[in-house]
Amino acid sequence: MGLTNNSTGMKTASGDFFVEKTNYDDKIIALAGNPNVGKSTVFNKLTGLRQHTGNWPGKTVTNAQGKTTYNNKNYILVDIPGTYSLMAHSREEEVARDFICFGNPDAVIVVCDATLLERNLNLVLQTLEITDNVVVCINLMDEAEKKGIRVNTQSLSEILGVYVSQTCATKKEGMKDLMKNIEKKTQKNIIKQTYNIEYCPVIEKSVKKIIDVIEEKAKFRGIKPKWIALRLLDSDEAFKEAITNYIGVDLKNDKKLNEALKNAEEIMKENNMTVSELKDEIACTIVSKAEEIASNTVKTKSTPYSEKALFLDRILTSKLTGIPVMILLLLIVFWITISGANIISELLSSVLFSFEDILLKLFKYINSPLIISDIAVFGVYRVLAWVVSVMLPPMAIFFPLFTLLEDLGYLPRIAFNMDKTFKKCHACGKQALTMCMGFGCNAAGIVGCRIIDSKRERLIAMITNCFVPCNGRFPLLISVITMFFAITTSSPLNILISTVLLTLIVLLGITMTFLISFLLSKTLLKGEPSSFTLELPPYRKPQITQLLIRSIFDRTIFVLSRAVAVAAPAGLIIWLFANISVNGATLLNISSGFLEPFARLIGLDGVILLAFILGFPANEIVIPIAIMAYMSNSTIIQLEDLNTIKEIFISNGWTIKTALCTIIFSLMHWPCSTTLLTIKKETGSMKYTFLSLIIPTLTGMLLCFIINLIFML
Repeated sequence: MGLTNNSTGMKTASGDFFVEKTNYDDKIIALAGNPNVGKSTVFNKLTGLRQHTGNWPGKTVTNAQGKTTYNNKNYILVDIPGTYSLMAHSREEEVARDFICFGNPDAVIVVCDATLLERNLNLVLQTLEITDNVVVCINLMDEAEKKGIRVNTQSLSEILGVYVSQTCATKKEGMKDLMKNIEKKTQKNIIKQTYNIEYCPVIEKSVKKIIDVIEEKAKFRGIKPKWIALRLLDSDEAFKEAITNYIGVDLKNDKKLNEALKNAEEIMKENNMTVSELKDEIACTIVSKAEEIASNTVKTKSTPYSEKALFLDRILTSKLTGIPVMILLLLIVFWITISGANIISELLSSVLFSFEDILLKLFKYINSPLIISDIAVFGVYRVLAWVVSVMLPPMAIFFPLFTLLEDLGYLPRIAFNMDKTFKKCHACGKQALTMCMGFGCNAAGIVGCRIIDSKRERLIAMITNCFVPCNGRFPLLISVITMFFAITTSSPLNILISTVLLTLIVLLGITMTFLISFLLSKTLLKGEPSSFTLELPPYRKPQITQLLIRSIFDRTIFVLSRAVAVAAPAGLIIWLFANISVNGATLLNISSGFLEPFARLIGLDGVILLAFILGFPANEIVIPIAIMAYMSNSTIIQLEDLNTIKEIFISNGWTIKTALCTIIFSLMHWPCSTTLLTIKKETGSMKYTFLSLIIPTLTGMLLCFIINLIFML
């Protein structure tokens, strides 16, 4: 689609992309690069936006847009997905390739990691095969300096025939030079002819047959004919569909082009070269050229920094210590979260519940009917107060700790440690990253599954994501563990016991993730595990200010706001169940009585099972609902002391078996409403949304049934 007076857009096989332009003279700049090279950080520094950055690969899956101004000229920057290649073997590669080819960018900034330039040049050379409008940004120069790496940018610029800038985006160093080079490039002031890759004689001869025809077609504007010829020759069907949409011509029915393609294939056949061998030869040639260029422009010497990084990797990723260190870090994170959250939660609870009197006086002042004030205060507000006071403190502690591990570069190392196990389950190692995201919020973990290329493996990751307890389940798990399996006194020993037991429960959830993933890959979602490139990023010093902003605003408040949105209507429903009576019994008691026989089979009782059902919008309210039902109270009550709650539970028949089954069922039951809605949105399928609900629920019920049988023996 061509340029209009205020926007440019396109429709490709990957979807619709539209870039808004306030003026005709605005320049569109695409930001490309391998995952984890600081591309989004460059984008943020140039535009001033807070595009979420992370020290792990596969974060950006869609295009983010922002504007910047330099020398009174407007530039629209488009942060396209990080990718290692433009051969389009994955969703990210397809989106990146399509925007560079068909998004009509005035220039493409290829962001490279100065510490890994040899590998990054692979993408630079592929981009230069598509367009000459390239500016190379060598980022992370501070990391390179620590590792004793020196990049001769002048020599690199001369070899590639493009402008090259050195930057340290986190410190905003080199940004002006980068914008200066972008300005030069968009003015079509090219240094010299850009680097041209020469392939073996068979490929060059075959491609020449197609180029002669392509050059006659003016509609291939902006894309180098040789690159189009290579993609047609290696039978890239996705590209054929994308370029057909772009030029509006059906290539399959173009006689002249098909004849040229046939002649090229004959040349390959005569020289015993298959399409697979053609692809391998192209990839090998690009890699060898990148190595050659890097060897002429990069000088490296060993430093204490690089030796320290290698030492850390030997500990964090070895077969012997990798998993134990991961479990130890999990223990530390839970220890800090539990010990800190208890204090904050009590303070927050007392503050929020103190507002009830003010609200009641307000309703009385406006002469509101009693039923309205009761519903609003004792129904909706009280549930909201419970959710906020119980959910906010652990999130406010857990998310910064999670973000800290992310920024340090540890999450990809978790994926590395768990990759072999996931492969044995015929799943994707990237699922380890989505599991980590699920600790904070299962809905966020579902969205994170976009980084998994294979649809089959992506579905497995979504269905099994809720086996990892989210932030909403931790309050119940911690409370029940502390009441029935630890010493119910506020002491370091009590917190330690609770932390160890909680860690064991989480490890059980991870084990069930492996088991269910394996069963799904052998039944409903059969298939072999796909391969993927997992980059272990360099260890980086976290930016504390950015860390707090991201963890609090981008994660904590975002997740809490969604929980509050579903907790409000839940409060209304709970109040109605507790206050509407039929034949002298409330709907709460009638419903729990109906569920009693089945609940007993799985080691629970009707009240607990009903509490889980009514807690569908937000898991945080399961315990208060159970307390309300046991005490025949018409509203959720505030009980801060765990000993008091334990006495209520025991007087209503709770035993160690009940507590254990409740913990297991809390770990493995249906996802919350927000997560299910996210699954429906991501998959577009009611079938897989239902499977995501029923599979963990049946798994939890089965385990609880087995535990119940064991206790009955």
